[in-house]
Amino acid sequence: MKRLLTLAASALALTAAAPALAQDMVVTNAKLVIGDGSEPIEGGVVIVDDGKVVFAGKPTAGQTFTTGTVVDAGGAYVTPGIFATLTTLGLADVSAVDETNDITASKTPFSAALDASTAINPTSQHILVHKAAGITRAATTMLPSGSIFAGQGAIIDLDGSPNPVMQARAFQMINLGENGSAQAGGSRAAAHALLRAALREAQALSTGKGGIPQTTAIDKADEVLLSRFDAEALVPVVTGKQKLYVDVERMADIRAVLALKSEFPKLDLVLVGATEGWLVANEIAAAGVPVIANGLIDLPETFEQLGATQSNVGRLSKAGVKVAINALTMQDPRRLQQVAGNLVALTKMPGATGLSWGQAFAAISSVPADIVGMGGKAGVLKPGALGDVVIWTEDPLEVGAVPAKVFIGGVEQDLTNHQTRLRDRYKDLDESNRPEAYDW
Repeated sequence: MKRLLTLAASALALTAAAPALAQDMVVTNAKLVIGDGSEPIEGGVVIVDDGKVVFAGKPTAGQTFTTGTVVDAGGAYVTPGIFATLTTLGLADVSAVDETNDITASKTPFSAALDASTAINPTSQHILVHKAAGITRAATTMLPSGSIFAGQGAIIDLDGSPNPVMQARAFQMINLGENGSAQAGGSRAAAHALLRAALREAQALSTGKGGIPQTTAIDKADEVLLSRFDAEALVPVVTGKQKLYVDVERMADIRAVLALKSEFPKLDLVLVGATEGWLVANEIAAAGVPVIANGLIDLPETFEQLGATQSNVGRLSKAGVKVAINALTMQDPRRLQQVAGNLVALTKMPGATGLSWGQAFAAISSVPADIVGMGGKAGVLKPGALGDVVIWTEDPLEVGAVPAKVFIGGVEQDLTNHQTRLRDRYKDLDESNRPEAYDW
């Protein structure tokens, strides 16, 4: 009990800590990655003033810097912070322990109205661990469990502040395809009917006088339709004020989702997964719908992924689709750099289609930030962007690379966490005073 009280007191102290002040700094002698798809710049410089980037690029001859602390990168890669495309960060401490897991809500009467931002734990070790991997911002969401609707996702920062939520209710997340059909009654037709009925109800609510949602209840003769509270949560979706993330894999399902635009023209769609997206890449590009794609699925794990290929992302990008890379699992986006690096390697494989180094890094930095509505503000080192800067031990798209320093909003971050403390504890463990029982 004393140990639990000590841990609780430590957590409260961390939560109550005053936020650190942003540093004015200059990072020099960098192999600079802007994050916009361009290739690294040798001898680059980044200047951060009051938490925001004011300069990033190649300095002119004789240019001097007087702003704040000077950090010599020593020729190391310096990049914007990674923007994790779609995660469950902050929603679970131990996923196998129900009391600490807010990722799913299978017994709730609500669906679309669920708001992930209300459950984010800023002291979660998952947030601390991923910050140490160079991730500075993330989109986080619950997962569907009792409905095709997962609810409303949030944008968070990973700086350890008491309030990590940058934007609540940033997008609505739904699941179609095989998983969606299972939640809707066992058929894709049922999942699409449920979605269209819900969107129609939200559309009816949005057409009140003067654009104000109606206050009178809508007749619902069928209990399969959403509750009033859930329907109201979808009003920003049908009016184009909130993005609709649709998890879908099969070519036919992707086409069905794109067709929704004809009935609900204001939908701001984002495809998630899209394993067979390459088969309809031109149609996705023509619709102007971005994709958060599975990075390296090369073998089908389900029947809706029979067209899986590692070249999916490269072919989508080549067709003109805005593509961000999703992690292999939403609970562990630390592998984003590895997935991006493998897509670079694909460019050297005969018959395969990958991404250039600059494109691959942009797919885990500026592109996901742009998709979620933070274009020019996160995932990029350009004037006006947030001062999220990562200095790496080596090429960040190589498996062994780790951050040497991480700055979020111009504040240098403490990279220690439960994992690093365990590593340090057992790396040089003194066993000279072991209890006698260990000698038996």
